[in-house]
Amino acid sequence: MHIMEGFLPIEWAIFWWIVMIPFLIIGCYQLRKLIKTHREALPLLGVAGGFIFVLSALKLPSVTGSCSHPTGTALSSITFGPFITTVLGFIVLVFQALFLAHGGITTLGANVVSMAIIGPLVGYLVFKGLRKVNFNFFGSVFIAAVLCDLMTYVATSLELALAFPATAGGFLLSFGTYLGVFAVTQVPLAIVEGLVFIVIFKYITILKPDLLVKLNVLSEEAVTKVKGAFGE
Repeated sequence: MHIMEGFLPIEWAIFWWIVMIPFLIIGCYQLRKLIKTHREALPLLGVAGGFIFVLSALKLPSVTGSCSHPTGTALSSITFGPFITTVLGFIVLVFQALFLAHGGITTLGANVVSMAIIGPLVGYLVFKGLRKVNFNFFGSVFIAAVLCDLMTYVATSLELALAFPATAGGFLLSFGTYLGVFAVTQVPLAIVEGLVFIVIFKYITILKPDLLVKLNVLSEEAVTKVKGAFGE
């Protein structure tokens, strides 16, 4: 997912920066509002940012010869929404570009769009949609976390295919090739990440159920039902 410094043609690097900026502005506004109205959520916000930093910094070799890693964005996108996740992802990716040589500044827009906008947005919308039809809470968390991870690599494949269409076959062939390199090999990691976040939300539900209610992640009735499943 970390497209390296200088890899994208300048016009595409600028384009993805332009796409990113509105999400970042809205996210900063929502973050400021969150800090004013729900200060008790700040520790969880810090934990959410920490998950993004640590998990997305892991570089695991894949069978296709590239590297893969989790994204860690599910906790933030489910609890705080996709726009605040954009802010957290932006901060993380800046630090990783400057101090870990993961990604770059010119490609920061593209990397934020894939990992901190498209992935979290899809995961968030799917989670809300599943909860609206009363789908199992932890099942919803699992599916959302898997999509947060997997859609990041689908988005990265799209970005690379747009920038480097195949000479014979054009965009579609290039997109399919990048999907085969990145997205398919990401499936096992996405599933593991989904399982990890089930455990994380289990403990949050046990320890801080009131916070999930205040953040509109669960209703009080749903919290009682979920905790009842643990025999509490």
